[in-house]
Amino acid sequence: MKVRKIPMRMCLGCQEMKPKKELLRIVKTPEGHLEFDPTSKKNGRGAYLCNNKDCLTKAIKNHRFEKTFEAKPTPDMLAEIERQMNTS
Repeated sequence: MKVRKIPMRMCLGCQEMKPKKELLRIVKTPEGHLEFDPTSKKNGRGAYLCNNKDCLTKAIKNHRFEKTFEAKPTPDMLAEIERQMNTS
């Protein structure tokens, strides 16, 4: 039986490599808006966050959204990410 490769992605907050399925995806759409991507299939530049508030806090504090996407996250988008963290 062949062993399947697990795709790994780096968290914006803690900078650790983790399996893609464990992370939340944030995407910058072609229009330039930052959105939460629950399906991980939206078009655009994607980045990942762990499913805990500490990583979100670190990413905001270290301006990782601005460095990655060249765009500042809106309060609505941050609230949506926090809501997704609470439901997962």
